[in-house]
Amino acid sequence: MGGKHTVKTASSCSWRSVPLGEAGTWLSGGTPSTSNPAYWDGDIPWISGASLKSFRISDSERRLTPLGAKTGSRLVAKGTTLFVVRGMSLKSEFRIGVAARDVAFGQDVKALIPADGIDAYFLAHAMRAHTDQILRLVEDTSHGTGRLDTDRLQKLAIGVPPLQEQRRIVAAHSAFERWIVALDGVLEKLRVTEQALAPAQWDEWDQVPLETVATVAAGVTLGSEPVGDGTVELPYLRVANVLDGRIDTTDVKRVRILSAQFERYALKPGDLLLTEGGDLDKLGRGAVWDGQIERCLHQNHVFRVRCGERMTPDFLALYTASPVGRAYFQRVGKQTTNLASINSTQVKKMPVPVPPLDEQERLLGPIRAARKRAGELEKQIAKLRTVQRGVIEDLLTGHSKMSET
Repeated sequence: MGGKHTVKTASSCSWRSVPLGEAGTWLSGGTPSTSNPAYWDGDIPWISGASLKSFRISDSERRLTPLGAKTGSRLVAKGTTLFVVRGMSLKSEFRIGVAARDVAFGQDVKALIPADGIDAYFLAHAMRAHTDQILRLVEDTSHGTGRLDTDRLQKLAIGVPPLQEQRRIVAAHSAFERWIVALDGVLEKLRVTEQALAPAQWDEWDQVPLETVATVAAGVTLGSEPVGDGTVELPYLRVANVLDGRIDTTDVKRVRILSAQFERYALKPGDLLLTEGGDLDKLGRGAVWDGQIERCLHQNHVFRVRCGERMTPDFLALYTASPVGRAYFQRVGKQTTNLASINSTQVKKMPVPVPPLDEQERLLGPIRAARKRAGELEKQIAKLRTVQRGVIEDLLTGHSKMSET
């Protein structure tokens, strides 16, 4: 491989600087005709930009037959590095992983078969460590998706140590991963426990329209924003921030509104946020806002439900997330070609059970305890992820700090 030079790292290992174009064999994929049933529903996972979500790639929702893989796609062996080069995900993340079995892949994904002396998992880690640089190579397409300029990507150089050092770096990552997987298992059991603690029957209490025990309001409509005096720019929550049972504030946008409109759109701790649209089975997903961002607003595609004196927000959230609550949203939701939606009138008319407040609190006690423990585990996992990234980045640059941990 021409153009490589040797550098000495802090760990005194001999590293080579290798352009990605020389790190292995690059391959493009494809999509067999979806109208030919002989190509689909086989045993070969077909990896697309949407399905490449895990670092160890072993399965996909869509599968090909051997004929489909041969005719319209490309089959690669276990140990091939795969990464997304086109799609909406490239606007915010670089998806990459390693095939844990033989797989086929689509045109939105590239495959890189590592050259001799380069470990596939090391290659994937090294590329992922350059995520910021790689995302700067992403271009917008006419369809509004992101496209990665692979010609420029092939010029990006990575440091490659001897194979033994590569495997030490991979082993360090795997050790963290096993720890995190174990904690994820405990977290999943807690979530199952929380669901089991919810009431099995909701019809034992009188039901009333939601609007009689809470107020429902839509949020800020995005578009032309006011300018000048009398305006203020504030953070707001959109559908992407409102998940099932929790609010994700890792990526919060800002919007400018008239100062006089602040009270109309402002959130308060205890507000239940419900999504207006999405997949039919996800309509009305939501969580209770804990006020972690001061002076925060909500978008018009997120309903704000503010409970009165007869209803506890956590109890209402428990009901809206229950099979009965989800069934209501699915029943009244309006289905279009790509998504479903509900309107504020339908939310207001939703029948909700209203047990006495002390009964609500009694039912919520063990659920809150499970949620508290789950929250602690989530923070522990997030901290481990941060440490993991730091250690791997140190090792990838040759500055091993394992002895300090």
